[in-house]
Amino acid sequence: MTDQKSTHPVTLFTGQWADLPFEEVARLASGWGYDGLEIAASGDHLDLERADEDDAYLQSRLDILDRYGLKAWAISNHLTGQAVCDDPIDFRHKAILRPNTWGDGDGEGVRQRAAEDMKRSARVARKLGIDTVVGFTGSKIWPYVAMFPPVPASVIDAGYQDFADRWNPILDVFDSEGVRFAHEVHPSEIAYDYWSSVRSLEAIDHRAAFGFNWDPSHMMWQNIDSVEFIWEFRDRIYHVDCKDTRLRPATGRAGVLGSHLPWGDPRRGWDFVSTGHGDVPWEDAFRALRSIGYSGPISVEWEDAGMDRLHGAAEAVGFVRSLLWKQPEASFDAAFSRQE
Repeated sequence: MTDQKSTHPVTLFTGQWADLPFEEVARLASGWGYDGLEIAASGDHLDLERADEDDAYLQSRLDILDRYGLKAWAISNHLTGQAVCDDPIDFRHKAILRPNTWGDGDGEGVRQRAAEDMKRSARVARKLGIDTVVGFTGSKIWPYVAMFPPVPASVIDAGYQDFADRWNPILDVFDSEGVRFAHEVHPSEIAYDYWSSVRSLEAIDHRAAFGFNWDPSHMMWQNIDSVEFIWEFRDRIYHVDCKDTRLRPATGRAGVLGSHLPWGDPRRGWDFVSTGHGDVPWEDAFRALRSIGYSGPISVEWEDAGMDRLHGAAEAVGFVRSLLWKQPEASFDAAFSRQE
């Protein structure tokens, strides 16, 4: 194994740790050997409104990172992003949004406040010296994913137009701050598989501020080729989250949608597992990332219903580092030419 810290810092996504104080997560991550954090705008980890208005608060986040020898290469605003396009806005959103974004709960008001918070995330990222915000978009048309009762094409067209209308002003701010948005391709979002990703880019005229966070776990159980996705969207892979999925042996009973069963229930047919213990073809994926010239952070999104997280997170960083082998100093073509 070769140390690749200079080219691929390995970070821990803090979203699954928002129940702990930010300083405690930093302490744990440092002890496990992570280079830094993908800081979630959740819990006390990063309050974007305070960070946008209070330089002392912003510096306190940097001081904590520095105290534990860590850096930040990305921030996450998944939860707020979900509310930008979702319709309806309901009790689920109230549970994940900060009170100032939820407000009185009026759907359109929530969407507008969420959009302002996404713009804020770009400003805060720039103040932190970060050039990538990772997150969700929400989707007006996800409730129609089954397409029954029949849904006319005009409804789907309007959903993508709604995405463009709401996100283009957000992306204008990202452009002005020199920050990119890395959308996590995920069920319930405007881009949740290959073709919806294509159409989402078309809807915003392929503007450069919008790309993808490559997280293979949600592709695997949809039967999407996660390695091919890297190549197909090679100019849009702006961030990488490592989370694994295990597909259990087919029984004829389990479907890809999970049957409303709890995480970890073996009847689901698939589950998230610790990095390296599932079915994601990690070596092929890392080869593909090298081939497209990806040089950003590798962020571990640790999630495993069957393993204590304090054990699994340390295991995950070791596995990721095992994939960061040194690249060849010379190409095979050059090596063969020297033999002639």
